[in-house]
Amino acid sequence: MIENVDMPFFAPELYINNGVKDISFYKNAYGATENLCFTNDDGSIHVAELSINGAIFHVHEITSPHFFSPDTNKGCTCCIGLFVRDVDAVMTQAVNAGAIEISPAEDYDYGYRQGTIKDPFGHYWQIQKKIK
Repeated sequence: MIENVDMPFFAPELYINNGVKDISFYKNAYGATENLCFTNDDGSIHVAELSINGAIFHVHEITSPHFFSPDTNKGCTCCIGLFVRDVDAVMTQAVNAGAIEISPAEDYDYGYRQGTIKDPFGHYWQIQKKIK
């Protein structure tokens, strides 16, 4: 959990449809750990704080008319960039956990190896590493 923050950092909040009870994709795809989770009376996720090797993010059910899950508008407004040591291994692990490959991993002239997946909740993740 977050304590005594000395420096600013990003902690994305990904919106999921109401009624979602299983967010194990993030553990299975990225090795995420759950720092905390608040559930509703029916066992569905209200909000969960997760961490991938110390990088914190949240998944949150929709509680405001200003927030939407990606499938509401058939797309999303951002792509989460996840820097890893082995792009191909993480891409394979994510697909095996239920993600859809959007673009395969490849090396780009600007010095990155990148591939993109869509998670089961509609969020796009660019799996990447700097190669130059």
